[in-house]
Amino acid sequence: MSVEVLLKMRDDIGHILSSKVETLQTQLAALGDGGWVARSTKSLSHRRGSALKGKKVAPKYRNPNNRSETWAGRGAMPRWMAAQIKAGKNREDFAISRSSASMKHVPVKRTRKKRKK
Repeated sequence: MSVEVLLKMRDDIGHILSSKVETLQTQLAALGDGGWVARSTKSLSHRRGSALKGKKVAPKYRNPNNRSETWAGRGAMPRWMAAQIKAGKNREDFAISRSSASMKHVPVKRTRKKRKK
């Protein structure tokens, strides 16, 4: 087939598909559910993010050279830690003891109210 025949065939297929779309949309509108497509695509865009996003976490690692620099182990590794690991140290060399880190976030025990009968 020549290029002209192929282009004409493509245009004909485009017209046929657009007419099919129009007939299907009118049929959906006649059923009274014309907004179904819009609602279904809208519901897909409302997804929840991570439950941990934005929550503060106790630091797990501390820079021995500068005690104020800490890292919680989330996100990108800090430059001070990357440089010292490249020099041959281990990540666990910078770990903060679990007892001091866990003391900051002691969960509060809540009591339940008794049911009335």
